[in-house]
Amino acid sequence: MAEVKRKIQDFHHVSRGWNIILNIIAAAFSFICIFPFLFVVIISLTDEKTLATDGYRVFPAKWSLEAYRFVFQSGDTLYRAYGVTILVTVIGTIFSLILMSLYAYAISRKSFRYRGFFSVFAIVTMLFNGGMIPTYMVVSQLMGLKDTLWALILPLAMNAFYIMILRTFYITSVPEAIIESGRIDGAGDFFIFLRIVLPLSLPGLATIGLFSTLGYWNDWFSALLYIDNPNLVPLQSMLMRIESSIQFIQNSKNSSLSMAALQTIPQDTTRMAMVVLATLPIIFAYPFFQRYFVQGLTLGAVKE
Repeated sequence: MAEVKRKIQDFHHVSRGWNIILNIIAAAFSFICIFPFLFVVIISLTDEKTLATDGYRVFPAKWSLEAYRFVFQSGDTLYRAYGVTILVTVIGTIFSLILMSLYAYAISRKSFRYRGFFSVFAIVTMLFNGGMIPTYMVVSQLMGLKDTLWALILPLAMNAFYIMILRTFYITSVPEAIIESGRIDGAGDFFIFLRIVLPLSLPGLATIGLFSTLGYWNDWFSALLYIDNPNLVPLQSMLMRIESSIQFIQNSKNSSLSMAALQTIPQDTTRMAMVVLATLPIIFAYPFFQRYFVQGLTLGAVKE
């Protein structure tokens, strides 16, 4: 027995040389993943004329903050758009997790009589939808959500694909014996879900929460359809309007006006600056969800 354990330890043991090589490979792979975003940041900080003459370089000859000055010239509009996007993302993610986790838990339990019907109902919505015009009529006219923040939240609150992921996670990761033991002790369904199922489901909920967060943060189409009030325009929609303004000036038939305006507008660097402004805040969401990933690995162990 001792010999078997020693061979297993030798099999899993990595020599110091291989450990260094593997760390170098991991570091190189990490750098390859991070470098595109770093390069976008570098381009956004490059002087527009230098970019036009020298092209894209990692170490530009001249640095400039003109692109960010141009974007921030919108003043309160940019900060208001950030606030709207953050509010919609936070409320929408929480709301989505509540709805989808409850729905997925119900259809994951064999004791639920209508689990088959509601599973098929969710799957059908993945294959068919009413179309853009009926959806617009329902949201804006039937529900009366036009020019409200709920128009940015409710259309993305439910996702059938995420529901199926959570349903599979509940089935494979939440033992039926734990739920039965809770019922034997007299616990109700909501108590079991809140005190037993949710602690066991943190990795799955964190994954779906991250997907929902990215969906809400990057959503611009809902604002295009339902928002006319400039005070409710989210960040992505506002940045698209800035981009459209630049393209309008570029395509202007009045060439003298176009050339005069383009000389004062940093074009390529402004686009990169908008990418940085739209991407940088969402990066901070990853460590938050990663913390729950790590916690979920150690929670909910079944005692025998």
